[in-house]
Amino acid sequence: MTKKIAFLFPGQGAQSVGMGKDLYETYGIAKNVFDTADKILGKSITTLCFDGPEEDLKQTVNTQPCIVTTSIAALEAFKSELNIIPDYAAGHSLGEYCAMYTAGVMSLETTLRAIQKRADLMSETKGGAMAAVLNAPEGSVEEALKESSSVGYVDVANYNSPVQVVITGDEAAVSKAGEILLEKGARRVVPLAVSGAFHSKFMEKAGHEFESFVNTLELNNALLPVVTNVDAAPTTSSEDFRSKMPRQIHSSVHWTQTIQKMAADGVGIFVEIGPGKVLAGLNKKIVPDAKVFNVYDKASLEATISALKDEMALV
Repeated sequence: MTKKIAFLFPGQGAQSVGMGKDLYETYGIAKNVFDTADKILGKSITTLCFDGPEEDLKQTVNTQPCIVTTSIAALEAFKSELNIIPDYAAGHSLGEYCAMYTAGVMSLETTLRAIQKRADLMSETKGGAMAAVLNAPEGSVEEALKESSSVGYVDVANYNSPVQVVITGDEAAVSKAGEILLEKGARRVVPLAVSGAFHSKFMEKAGHEFESFVNTLELNNALLPVVTNVDAAPTTSSEDFRSKMPRQIHSSVHWTQTIQKMAADGVGIFVEIGPGKVLAGLNKKIVPDAKVFNVYDKASLEATISALKDEMALV
């Protein structure tokens, strides 16, 4: 039986200065994506991606459109070299916009405008904190959140893998939850350098404002299922995307459950498309037996195409 294939797209934190440059220089279709982003967004996405500086690239208002542009450029270059249609698409937080683009839900222009608006609204929300929790004993995260809620609001932002979650909320509550988790046996708690408490109640206002914007967008039914962050459910209806896009800003990212859902439906090959290898690392913890490939530059694109051709020849 042929293994199903899913395309995955990374989120914030995957960025690095220089990303996408050799794709831009090698593939005309990738160059077109970058040039379109510069034009549509009225700022030099190419300069931010290729030359930085890092301080500018890591600002949310720039990070999100830069990662989306790089990921879509990599996707288009990949598709131009290998005619392959995935069975599923999914993206981590902002990466979900690339997944929706892959599935034909939004045009390139709509995708770019949407992610810039999302980034603008999220960056305006200040306050709160986030921390990554590694190897917490089973049940300890829920217990720690309950205990630390006495000093403020705290919740799970990301279910990244069975051994990594990210907590979010009031600074004092996140700090207390981290202390409790270390006492309960978590291996590490790492505070994250973020401008605000993403995927939390702090972002509800941004979500409501984004809803008004999303209602003006032209969205299509998906040509293939996108497994969405808010519920790890395969989604194809344009109206479902319209309601989920604003909610995603202030809801938990159910990434572990997303990958498990696709694996349960027979996905055995995952291709991470975009800067970095963050999702490939998470996948090894979630579905160790699945094959994971990366497309982020010319060399990785060529290696992935060669490997996939071999995989297809075997079935």
